[in-house]
Amino acid sequence: MADRTPPLALEELRALVASGEIDTVVLAFPDMQGRLQGKRFAAQFFLDDVLDHGTEGCNYLLAVDTEMNTVDGYEMASWDRGYGDFAMHADLSTLRRVPWNDGTAMLIADLAWNDGSPVVAAPRQILRRQLERLAELGYTAHVGTELEFIVFKDSYEQAWDRGYKDLVPANQYNIDYSVLGTGRIEPLLRRIRNDMTAAGLTVESAKGECNPGQHEIVFKYDEALVTCDQHAIYKTGAKEIASQEGVSLTFMAKYNEREGNSCHIHLSLQDADGRNAMADDAASDGMSPVMRHFLAGQLAALRDFALLYAPNINSYKRFQPGSFAPTAVAWGNDNRTCSLRVVGHGRSMRFENRLPGGDVNPHLAVAGLVAAGLYGIEHQLELPEACTGNAYTGDYEHVPTSLREAAELWENSPIAKAAFGDEVVAHYRNMARVELQAFDSAVTDWELRRSFERL
Repeated sequence: MADRTPPLALEELRALVASGEIDTVVLAFPDMQGRLQGKRFAAQFFLDDVLDHGTEGCNYLLAVDTEMNTVDGYEMASWDRGYGDFAMHADLSTLRRVPWNDGTAMLIADLAWNDGSPVVAAPRQILRRQLERLAELGYTAHVGTELEFIVFKDSYEQAWDRGYKDLVPANQYNIDYSVLGTGRIEPLLRRIRNDMTAAGLTVESAKGECNPGQHEIVFKYDEALVTCDQHAIYKTGAKEIASQEGVSLTFMAKYNEREGNSCHIHLSLQDADGRNAMADDAASDGMSPVMRHFLAGQLAALRDFALLYAPNINSYKRFQPGSFAPTAVAWGNDNRTCSLRVVGHGRSMRFENRLPGGDVNPHLAVAGLVAAGLYGIEHQLELPEACTGNAYTGDYEHVPTSLREAAELWENSPIAKAAFGDEVVAHYRNMARVELQAFDSAVTDWELRRSFERL
């Protein structure tokens, strides 16, 4: 990643701490689920002791399930290994204010072992490694994520107490693109937009979506690592802001049987001269050979990498025909029925991966996009013909329909092993195993409703 000016300079932080305006510094990293985990420090202590030397965190933070239970099967951390620490080192390029929490600044951390070697299974490190591979070819990835969520009038505590049933959505009907519909909760949307702007993110727009209470706030694209870090900050911040406003919102991929929460990811490549390496104005389709190979790699690896794009049991319930969530391993020009959609022209030429839902870990998903593209470039893969019709009814391979299928494809993928290494493949295969084991042993409301009396 090129040197860049952070949203908040270190000298500015020192001055704000000296004046008493900043009294707390959060140091956090994205975990396997894309959540920010870390510590809050007294600001002066952070400057005096943590900034140069880092801090420690228990290595179980990359070896637990969603509910923070210790589980077996991870090489890096276990009871047998004593659940020791890894080091958290602040990335100063991520320093920013946190406007929704008074007197607070934040940084993202990179993780290392005590000997200084990187924690290779950490999501941020996984993405860094793929971006380094891309840089060796002279390219920089620019990424934008489009993250949807559903807002409820219930607080998080009320939602918990009700078992997340019978919640009241902020809108009663489909408000896709409706200015009236977004106006109903504009105070919340405005606060999220403005606070994110003050935190250094560049807001583009907000719009309503189809499911009652569903909305989307979009931020301007940036270099891949920057976008993924900002995605994690925004996701955490939006929940905190919603809580402060007495409401709740969810990013889960499929909250109910209606439209799910998507997280479409756009990616383009920039060459060493700052030009869009995916564009070729002389080509009839506007795509350069690099883009054609890169896109062909996406198709070749899409099923193998589905675990990175759809990491949870619930993720796969989005993939329904006619739902605007894809089912076909296909690409098309501005075709929303395909998994991969090519949009833009010239400087804006890019592709969109439509598989991820709102539950995606952006660092892992973008690492997958880059690794797949590199596979296509390295093997000079030829791009098949575009889908020009309805991909839902076309003769294409199907995206995985369950976490179990995706995990098996990932575990046995030579593409994944070559790109990420055996340690990373095994680590995230175990993450899926843990979730499947928990789900397979659970008795669901669906089973109770169908079985209690009638069977």
